[in-house]
Amino acid sequence: MERSLAVGNMTRVQEFVLLGLSTRPEVRDVLFAVFLTLYLLTLLENSLIVLLVCRHSELHKPMYFFLGNLSCLEMCYVSVTTPSLLAGLRTGPCRVPFTACMTQLFFFISLICTECTLLASMAYDRYVAICRPLHYPLLMRPQVCLGLAVTSWLGGLLVSVAKTTCIASLSYCGPNVLNQFFCDVSPLLNLSCAHVALTELVDFISAIIIFCGTLLVALASYSAIGVSVLHMPSAAARRKAFSTCASHLVVVGIFYSAALFIYCRPSRIKSMDLNKVLSVIYTVATPVCNPVIYCLRNREVHAALWKTLHWS
Repeated sequence: MERSLAVGNMTRVQEFVLLGLSTRPEVRDVLFAVFLTLYLLTLLENSLIVLLVCRHSELHKPMYFFLGNLSCLEMCYVSVTTPSLLAGLRTGPCRVPFTACMTQLFFFISLICTECTLLASMAYDRYVAICRPLHYPLLMRPQVCLGLAVTSWLGGLLVSVAKTTCIASLSYCGPNVLNQFFCDVSPLLNLSCAHVALTELVDFISAIIIFCGTLLVALASYSAIGVSVLHMPSAAARRKAFSTCASHLVVVGIFYSAALFIYCRPSRIKSMDLNKVLSVIYTVATPVCNPVIYCLRNREVHAALWKTLHWS
């Protein structure tokens, strides 16, 4: 009779248990301090960038417009995943209601898709600035920049609606333990007691379109920049451009490598410990590195920061 009720009513679990990053108490305290520091540092860095971009007219340029959008996204991004990571490290495995889990999943998917598109837009902006400088005012006029930003945010929302709806509509009959520190796609698919082939196909296709599509745009842009830099007559200019592009490519490469390994696979991931390590890279490491790589080493930003400190 119990089996009949479970099948007939598509019994769902009412909550999920997040195991978190580590189950060893002596390790959790150290990791809690580390990740809390990184979380606060990420919020501070990105808040500073948004303040500088909004406050100083000399930063009202397409490059800084995209950086401001990226900083806003990073603050939202880490605030979706890191609190549950910290809660797990502080108290051990924590219980999350089904609705709260799906809500976290929705915002996570939306923000990660938006970040991919923003990174591609930023790479395209640098391509136009370096490879087609005479056409830059036309190709990157305010209307185009606003359109790219709006498309990034709305595109992420639309993709998230489709993926989250598919995952939320699955039947979860138990067990309800997620070997992850937040509600992620692969661990949830592993717990479903329904046939997930269609959901995995939707997840795989959307990942290919979003991740691979934006990655190709970024790689094509930086490759074209590299070719242009090689033809620069000044050795000093070449070194500066290569240094900037190399640092950008490192961040993009780390983010996409981790994300693609996890999400561009149609089969369920079995190595959940590796999954968690890779998740830390693109949910914690890249958000804290992005402001330094993309903005805080910039001379114009340094000048704006100095003015802000001086006025204060």
